[in-house]
Parts: sequence; structure tokens; C-alpha cells
Amino acid sequence: QVQLVESGGGLVQAGGSLRLSCAASGPIFRINAMDWYRQVPGKQRDLVAYINSGDITNYADSVKGRFTIFRDNAKNTVYLEMNSLKPEDTGVYYCHAAVQTTPLSSQVGYWGQGTQVTVSS
Repeated sequence: QVQLVESGGGLVQAGGSLRLSCAASGPIFRINAMDWYRQVPGKQRDLVAYINSGDITNYADSVKGRFTIFRDNAKNTVYLEMNSLKPEDTGVYYCHAAVQTTPLSSQVGYWGQGTQVTVSS
């Protein structure tokens, strides 16, 4: 079974920085798109940043210029570098990956368990 394990969350003051990591393990042939989502209580999970297998990236407007998503394919890991953090960045951050487990299989989406990011004002 493919597993995604996130790390790097925590409590930080406004203006500070954090780097989130998400490592995939298990029967992986190829990882296509990898994403980071954020969820706050009572609201849906929203896309924060996206990177595909060609390193094309996309960001939510609220984080453009402050967050950077990048990946290390050799380690099956995606990162989210978060700078100039604001209180409204607070939430649980989830990693998502579209994974092929064999050369002929369709890709399947997997989620990590989430990591809490809290930005104090």
C-alpha cells in the first residue's frame, strides 16, 4: 500500500517560515502530480500548491510569491517552502499524490495524514 507521511508543521509567528515535507513509500512505479491542500475547521480542503511530473507548478492566489512547491523524484518527496507566513495560513496541510503502482496501472490518488500549521499574530 502506498503511504504518504508529512512532516514539518508547527507553531510559528507571523512573518516566519516553515518547510513541509511529504515522503511517499510503497509499491511506486511513478508519481505524477503532487499537491498540498489546506483545511480549516468547518471548511473544505482547498488546493494550495501543485506540481506535476514536468515540474510545472501552480499556486492559490493567496500564497503566490510566498510559497514554493518542489519535489525530489529520487526520494519520492514533495516539499512546500512557506515564507512570510500569515495567520490566515493556519490550518491542517495535507499532501496528495497521483501514483501509478505498475507501468500499466491507472494513477490513484493518495493522501497523507495531515500536519498542523499554526501562525500566530
